[in-house]
Amino acid sequence: MLKGVVFFRKRKAHPPTASVTPLRISSELNSPIGWQGKLDLAFAYAQEKTSLVHCQVQAPLKVQRPFYPEGNRVCHSVILHTAGGIVGGDRLALNVTLQPQAQVLITTAAAGKIYRSNGLQARQTTFLEVSAGACLEWLPQETIVFNQAIYRQDLRIELAPGATWLGWEITRLGRSARGERFLQGQWRSHTEVWQQGHPLWIDRQWLQGGEPWMDSPNGLAGCPVIASLAWLGAPISPELLEKIRLLWDTTNETSGFADGNDEAAVTRLQSGLLCRYRGNSTQVARRWLIAVWQLIRLSSSRQTACLPGVWSL
Repeated sequence: MLKGVVFFRKRKAHPPTASVTPLRISSELNSPIGWQGKLDLAFAYAQEKTSLVHCQVQAPLKVQRPFYPEGNRVCHSVILHTAGGIVGGDRLALNVTLQPQAQVLITTAAAGKIYRSNGLQARQTTFLEVSAGACLEWLPQETIVFNQAIYRQDLRIELAPGATWLGWEITRLGRSARGERFLQGQWRSHTEVWQQGHPLWIDRQWLQGGEPWMDSPNGLAGCPVIASLAWLGAPISPELLEKIRLLWDTTNETSGFADGNDEAAVTRLQSGLLCRYRGNSTQVARRWLIAVWQLIRLSSSRQTACLPGVWSL
């Protein structure tokens, strides 16, 4: 089992620490080597429409014009990485702010690629601020971590009262289609969700490349794909929790793609929900997480989820 994975157990939030004030990402990420990409976005809701009201970018990060496949209430935004992938020494900083009542879905134009390192760590740091009554769905496409990559990602979400955040992370360790395994390198993922100075969920994952971690039942058990989905900011009913737990079986009965090594679990959090996947297929992981997202969306807002068109390209 992957370190940090919780299978049907409640995870207690850590007590508040002295340093709980979120900081914007800025000059502390500067480095003389590699890309120094920055993205600063702000969304506002007015006249029954959510709009992108501020956009400041620095290569290789870029954002497409907003899309409205669900009508003006929900703004879809697509982030691009124009360099094609991340290498050692790259530093990417993303800041996203949702003003009150805004509803935004953010995804990426393609799968992320973390290339073999030149000895330096590549790092992405993201800060998301969701104001009262706003909802952010953070749904990037999967990330492929090449063998010998050294990568760390930090994600911090600050929720105002009445705000909600749903986010997922799908990671493939090694280019499995080429027979590559993640036998050297490091992968780190650190996520924190806070509300009024109190942690709702803190999740730290760390994986050292090599057969002991890749093959151990306490690691990946030979599976190259891991995924997580979290929904925070609202309590979840026992009825909805049970429906989501049943989705794994019903989704696989419909698709038939999951094999005996694929595993999934659902945990009820203090103010939300956590789903985990460990297996061999990003398609299976994505199909299950989409089903979970659709059920949560329908239950929380009475709206059916609309898949971004970029996912079908």
